[in-house]
Amino acid sequence: MGRSQGIHKKYRAVLRKNVRDRGMTPLGRLLREYKNGERVVITLNSSVHKGMPHPRYQGKVGIVDEKRGHAYVVKIKEGEKNRSIIARPEHITPYTG
Repeated sequence: MGRSQGIHKKYRAVLRKNVRDRGMTPLGRLLREYKNGERVVITLNSSVHKGMPHPRYQGKVGIVDEKRGHAYVVKIKEGEKNRSIIARPEHITPYTG
């Protein structure tokens, strides 16, 4: 049997939720507004597939560049390259470190 070549291959552990985190996403996380220049962490919410960045960006810290519809454009420095990640608010949290 051939192997799956989908976008989420080899990400079973990253996309798995803890037992106590399952269920509905808290509304405060969905309704929070981010300002331009604010630092955020990409934390994937596997129960929402819409607006999910690629799992390779899980845990990366970036800066909000702009709001695009319901989503945000987050600038990330990856090595020597700058990336623009489009993510909905379900998949980003404020940086507190």
